[in-house]
Amino acid sequence: MRLFALSPWDHFDSLTKNFEATPFDMVRAPETGLVMLRGRMGSTGAAFNLGEATVTRCSVRLAHGTEGHAYIMGRNTEHARRAALCDALYQDEPTRLSVVMQSIAALLDRGRQETATKVAATKVDFFTMVRGDD
Repeated sequence: MRLFALSPWDHFDSLTKNFEATPFDMVRAPETGLVMLRGRMGSTGAAFNLGEATVTRCSVRLAHGTEGHAYIMGRNTEHARRAALCDALYQDEPTRLSVVMQSIAALLDRGRQETATKVAATKVDFFTMVRGDD
């Protein structure tokens, strides 16, 4: 689910167009709403409300009863619908989706590596010089 939700729509769209022919019923049509983001200071402090984020959710059921669910950041209802369909298909036919998942994982890894390279270029090493005071 993480890969389906985090994948950029243009990449995900091109990889999953052929899944549209799969017969399915809508359990919960795509709907957009807000979720509250919570945070903690230093991972141990009291929880506080950080803000809200827009999320789209969807649930589908394949013809033989397998259900798939998806939550996507943003308002792309088609992304949520297709991610829910992929979730249902993955439960029955993981090998059919393995190529899609490997492609998405490789794309996300490249993005993380590019970000790490940019961050590393701005790294500043601080050091303490010891004075000769006795």
